[in-house]
Amino acid sequence: MLIGTYQHNIDLKGRVIIPAKFREELGGVFYATKGLDTANVTIYSEKDWEELGRKIASFPASKTAVLQRVLFSPAAMLEPDKQGRVLLPQNLREYAGLDKDVVVNGVGSKVEIWDKDKWDEYERELPANEAFEILGELGI
Repeated sequence: MLIGTYQHNIDLKGRVIIPAKFREELGGVFYATKGLDTANVTIYSEKDWEELGRKIASFPASKTAVLQRVLFSPAAMLEPDKQGRVLLPQNLREYAGLDKDVVVNGVGSKVEIWDKDKWDEYERELPANEAFEILGELGI
């Protein structure tokens, strides 16, 4: 399970370090795309990415065409270098507003990369008790 929050910088070439703990879980190749509910870059392991593709393909295209376009067309395959850095494509950096200071979050089965200021604002605006209410609704 991917957990934790790490602060990093994006270098001038658009590279960011993926924490070693996350790389171990994600594997040698992983996939990045637009975050669907917030402006972030979301990273999936190769296994989870392929499973997501299979699940979406199992539904009629009339129900998933927009999702496929939003999820797959901006996506990129990432391979970390020896320092654990990946090159985030410019289209994803622009979408998420990633410029310099970023937060790399483990969120269960995926990783999210946020602009640090946007993440700080999100944390301030999302009361912790709302998350606990959701847990209650799920019976957890």
